[in-house]
Amino acid sequence: MTDVVRLSRRGVLAGAAALAACSPKAPAKPGETTLRIATFKGGVRDLLKAAGLEDAPHGIAWSEFGAGNLITEAIDARAIDIGAMSEIPPIFVAGRPTQVKLVAVLRGDVNSQVTLVPKDSPIRSAAELKGKRVGYVRATTAQYFLARLLGEHGLTFADVQPVALSPQDGLSAFAQGSLDAWVIYGVQGALARARLGARVLATGLGRLSGNYVQAASAEALNDPPRRAAIADHLQRLRRAYAWTNAHPDAWAQAQSAATGAPVEIYRQIHRERSAPSVLGPVDDAAIASEQQAADGFAALGAIPAKVDVRPLWSRDFSKELTI
Repeated sequence: MTDVVRLSRRGVLAGAAALAACSPKAPAKPGETTLRIATFKGGVRDLLKAAGLEDAPHGIAWSEFGAGNLITEAIDARAIDIGAMSEIPPIFVAGRPTQVKLVAVLRGDVNSQVTLVPKDSPIRSAAELKGKRVGYVRATTAQYFLARLLGEHGLTFADVQPVALSPQDGLSAFAQGSLDAWVIYGVQGALARARLGARVLATGLGRLSGNYVQAASAEALNDPPRRAAIADHLQRLRRAYAWTNAHPDAWAQAQSAATGAPVEIYRQIHRERSAPSVLGPVDDAAIASEQQAADGFAALGAIPAKVDVRPLWSRDFSKELTI
């Protein structure tokens, strides 16, 4: 049994009670565990379905989100058991009591993380962003990417006019000419290139790690039935990502059907990707990568002080995810 609800920031911050009202009141079958999983449009739910791996030995309640930072908040609100995001959103809950535990790492593409300028823009270098209106998505790879890109030219956020926007609002603002540059990821950036002729000023290659994480709630990990369901979910996801690497056209068709974006957009994303998608266990390199990003956010002033990210990580599923 599966249900889908869509959560905004207001809905997430209302807490777990709001989600409980929309989720199944009882498991799919008597005694069956229901795992509450976060997804994006064109996210893991659609991926598992396309790969023929959506059938699970437990119930699933799906909730659709617009960004990883909202999933982090939902986990802390005990509204979600597991969800995917980049390594960035968990940094904002590090150093304080949190439900968030990072249990697996997806190593993947960074070329779809782009800084765009309008097609007729005179800007040819990130150094020329000084004083300009630059859109980004708060508490995501876009914010970190922008900080790294500016730093390469001796600039900081204080040297530009940063505009925090959701991906959807960012696309609208960019299309209307309200932004001089836009730091974005995924299909929205590809759409801006295809529909608006946006020019790529820089990609995430060499600036971002390409690490994306599966974050689970500590409460779920301490509940044996839900922990077993999470292990099953991660193993099916691992096989699904392997399927995308082997079947790029089928993946593109499935993504197009899920999001309504042209299939060629996804074919282009696949052609341009910097690396295949591989889901694996937590390792020291992934923890070190997030720590480097956290130190960068502390230096930026985006978090109050330096934090130690190590307590966020769990190696509970090393055995299940080791080749």
